[in-house]
Amino acid sequence: MKRWDQRPIEIRNLFNPAFCGLVLFRALHGYEEEDTRGMPFSLTLLILPLCLHKDSREVFGSNPRSYLLKTVERNQQMMVGLADRVTQMMPFAFEAFGLLMEKKCIIVTEDGRIKTVPKMVRKTVDGTAESVACQKVARIIGKEFARIADRATVYTTFGIRP
Repeated sequence: MKRWDQRPIEIRNLFNPAFCGLVLFRALHGYEEEDTRGMPFSLTLLILPLCLHKDSREVFGSNPRSYLLKTVERNQQMMVGLADRVTQMMPFAFEAFGLLMEKKCIIVTEDGRIKTVPKMVRKTVDGTAESVACQKVARIIGKEFARIADRATVYTTFGIRP
């Protein structure tokens, strides 16, 4: 990963660690609404590729009450290139997690789950329409991951070998 000042301006804007951290935080918080133990680390790596990818975000945003498994089944086009996006987004997710840890917004439990720290991030979701959509979809995906409650099922659903 290049130093921050050596990255293209587009990359700095799109994959800003603070914004990526906020998206991850919203997903973690959504997960905790269903399962207070926190999200397994392996599932967190799917959040950014699903929320920041416009086509995926629009599918989940337009069906917020639909089950994730049914939504993916009806919208197979979302899975095209997802495995590559997950791989490409990992460094940005790691940077975001580093920032969240540094600012004490998340903790890692003894069993490797990631939990949010209460009152460290504003509850109100604001910003541009696109950033708000990313945050709202992150919460939806987090809740759905908790409802499924099985990492292998989630990864298999998206066509990624666990």
